[in-house]
Amino acid sequence: MGKGDKKSTKGKRWRGSYGVTRNKKALKAKMKRAASKKPATATTEVAAKPRRTAKKKAEA
Repeated sequence: MGKGDKKSTKGKRWRGSYGVTRNKKALKAKMKRAASKKPATATTEVAAKPRRTAKKKAEA
């Protein structure tokens, strides 16, 4: 179950082939969804997160 296995996903990636375990159509759809989400989340995260400051030590 590694690079030489024709039926496993790892083997398909190594050979550069597609099939039931590595479906080209499903991979393309997944990449398209990921690409459409990235710009929207990047701008909201930067604006929403407050900047952290270091706490001052208590006097002993």
